[in-house]
Amino acid sequence: MAQNCLKCLKYIMCFANLLCFLCGVAVLILGVYMTVSFRMAALTPTLASFTVSNMLLVSGIVITCVSFLGFLGALKENRCLLLTFFLLLFFLMLVELTAACLLLMYEGEIATMVNDDLTKGLELAKGKTGNITMSEWDYVQVKLDCCGVHNWTDWGVSVPDSCCPHHCGTPPKYREKGCLVMLKTLFEDNFLTTGISVIILCIIEVLGMCFAMTLFCHISRSGLGYKL
Repeated sequence: MAQNCLKCLKYIMCFANLLCFLCGVAVLILGVYMTVSFRMAALTPTLASFTVSNMLLVSGIVITCVSFLGFLGALKENRCLLLTFFLLLFFLMLVELTAACLLLMYEGEIATMVNDDLTKGLELAKGKTGNITMSEWDYVQVKLDCCGVHNWTDWGVSVPDSCCPHHCGTPPKYREKGCLVMLKTLFEDNFLTTGISVIILCIIEVLGMCFAMTLFCHISRSGLGYKL
């Protein structure tokens, strides 16, 4: 009976980690695609490392590595790999919960930082055409239906054509809302979805830790598997 439970648990872990590995590869591919297609780093020069594409790349690498470790540990019944998998999941869960708490505690400071960085990026783009910063601002203003950081007056006398909803006429009619407000709205609209995703992710990590430790204990009691 114990051997049957051990085998069942082993194959469940292998299947679950295989799915996680494939999801990690998909996230990694999406991150590479966004890095190549949507260059947005120049919008926030100071926070250039914290773009969505970079976060997806890091997340994809972490998910693939950890899930592969869990898959290999379950398949080979390796106690060392299973214990490492358990500790990595525990560490990742602590990092996620800490990051969520810091975001809630320092929401105002983060908003101010983003505001200052967007303003700095806009100042770099003023009066320049054809550069990376300007093209990124054009892309964001068209996609988010916004103009400038707070409104079109942030551009001064060099308001780009992307601030117009259609073609700029005489006098030109610019988009009314600033990009900072639209980014806040976008974040608030997806806040519930993000929160639910984080909770589901934590539940999956807790289940993974439970499975890994249960399999580890079964292998230890039965004296089976590699004992590296």
